[in-house]
Amino acid sequence: MSPLWSLLFSVSAEGPAAGSELKRPSIVAFDSLAWRYDDLFSRSRIGTQRGAVWEVLADTFLPGDEILVLNCRTKEDALFLSLLDVSVVARDAVEEVIHAELRSGRTFDGALANFSGLHSITNFHQTARDLACLVTMGAPLIICISTRFCLSETVWFLVHGKYRDAFRRCSGIATVTLGDRDVKIHYPTLRGLRKSFSPSFLMRSCTGIGVAVPPLYLEPIFRRYPRVLSLLRLIDRRVSHLPFVRTIGDHMLLYFERVQG
Repeated sequence: MSPLWSLLFSVSAEGPAAGSELKRPSIVAFDSLAWRYDDLFSRSRIGTQRGAVWEVLADTFLPGDEILVLNCRTKEDALFLSLLDVSVVARDAVEEVIHAELRSGRTFDGALANFSGLHSITNFHQTARDLACLVTMGAPLIICISTRFCLSETVWFLVHGKYRDAFRRCSGIATVTLGDRDVKIHYPTLRGLRKSFSPSFLMRSCTGIGVAVPPLYLEPIFRRYPRVLSLLRLIDRRVSHLPFVRTIGDHMLLYFERVQG
């Protein structure tokens, strides 16, 4: 067995939390599409968002840290952290995992929920309180979550006359079809997340992911215009930290710190 395959196997061996054999419909739906995540977020020309997140992870976590990675369906993030000598506990179902780790009394040097892994959460206040018990004081909590309003997506749907789809996120809850299942997705605001995670977590930064870069479903079009796409990625880097702009991209990357609260 090759070293790389051994690493993948060791990361995957954690598997789902004990007692989570009966998964909620949202978990089953996301799991059924897990094989597409990497192609969309890592390897397509447009979907290079994961690379932007990895830059932050590399600057945040240190060799020897033990990190809880939530919604780890494709193991890409866990593998990346492991290659940085960061010890990873990778799990799939967020709420079930948190409850299992709380019962174990285990604590971590940080936590990561990447690419909308918290969208199935209905009570962010409770999730924040639980996570506060799982990470050490001063530990980082990195969350990448979809915004409530994505400018490029809205413009795209409006141009094509799909007015209902253009504002589907704005109410805060939307029903989307994943595979053969309809799943309710929650879109919290930046202000709401900051409030939900206080006082135990202090938000240190917020960065927009996919602000100028168009939605992933425009990949076939922009594949023919690599220079335009390169320019849009450059714009992303220049404006993604601005207060208003950072909340109108496809995702926002939040850096929280565990504080005394």
